[in-house]
Amino acid sequence: MNLQGKHILVGISGGIAAYKIPELIRQLRKAGAQVQVTTTKNALEFVTSLTLQTVSGHKVYSDVFAAINEHSTEHISLPEWADLMLIAPATANLLCKMAHGIADDALTTTFAAMRKPVVIAPAMNTNMYESPATQHAIHQLAEWDNITMLDAASGELACGTSGKGRMQEIDVLLAAVEYALTPKTLTGKHILITAGPTHEAIDPVRYITNASTGKMGYALARACLKRGANVTLVTGPSQVSLHAWKEFTPLTIVPVQSASDMCQEAMSAFGTADISILCAAVADFTPAHKAEQKIKKHPGQTSMSIDMTTTTDIAATLGQRKQVGQKLVGFALETHDELLNAQRKLQSKNLDMIVLNSLQDAGAGFGTDTNKVTFLYPNGTIKNLPLMSKEEVADEIISHL
Repeated sequence: MNLQGKHILVGISGGIAAYKIPELIRQLRKAGAQVQVTTTKNALEFVTSLTLQTVSGHKVYSDVFAAINEHSTEHISLPEWADLMLIAPATANLLCKMAHGIADDALTTTFAAMRKPVVIAPAMNTNMYESPATQHAIHQLAEWDNITMLDAASGELACGTSGKGRMQEIDVLLAAVEYALTPKTLTGKHILITAGPTHEAIDPVRYITNASTGKMGYALARACLKRGANVTLVTGPSQVSLHAWKEFTPLTIVPVQSASDMCQEAMSAFGTADISILCAAVADFTPAHKAEQKIKKHPGQTSMSIDMTTTTDIAATLGQRKQVGQKLVGFALETHDELLNAQRKLQSKNLDMIVLNSLQDAGAGFGTDTNKVTFLYPNGTIKNLPLMSKEEVADEIISHL
């Protein structure tokens, strides 16, 4: 996540989850953001002003009247300074105040003057969260155009019970900040993305695969989600997670194992997809027969052979089915004759764009956090990109569709 140069105003109310906010502020600053803090007086019973000032690097705004002699009208100047306001935790008391326009302390007066994006993370006991007054306030605030209202999480609560009311974890709050700051250029679009490797079973315990980790495909999913798209991610086995984004965006994750599974699920989602980005490293061959039992090595055996058969070419199949208005993007990882091979795939599979990466480039390919790619188009246009993070590559791909 890159928040370089962004101004984030963090609002804290008096809930036990306030103890998590110093780490949240640290993560925001690590991502490049400048952070200032405003609190209710009760919030400072859970986390000290000194702590918040130390981690943010700025004086904390918690008292409307104490500030008058130093920096007047901070409840106006802070919203003007901020690109986004993140309110966490938001108690029942605070939610009801904000929903009804009550502005009687530093935090609520600042919120009342905020016209830029606001992310709100409720946190309280389950009974308080489910009360009609709290739910009415949440639904009312969620209808505002500039507010991203997060749902409370479920789990163990500070009062000793379990239920819904926990503040979302820091990774969810960070994802919500990135989401709220990004223009929604893909709202209403359905985007299909394939990611990760496939596992082609030899027997119940062995399979053939490749070195793909899914990082590039998952980065593409995040890039589409933060722009407002409805994303279907068909993914082979991967350790990468989109848990944080699934909490508040229209993300459907379809896990698969084999190339056959991936082909079936991709074809199922393709019909309603406006854009399909085929980033998965799909096996070209699969064992002709899967052994029902684990294959044993016999005494004296020195070799083994496996009959292989070709898998269905997903890109070519979807390229044949592509309708007017649909866009289809493929990937090509090559070790030699890179441009020639990529151009052949672009044409033979009826793609609108192909993304070429080469194992010859340091920092590119499988398992890395960076990539160096080239875009090729049917009209002959070629665009070379320098080495950059896979998040940045994903943004470039989306912006060039």
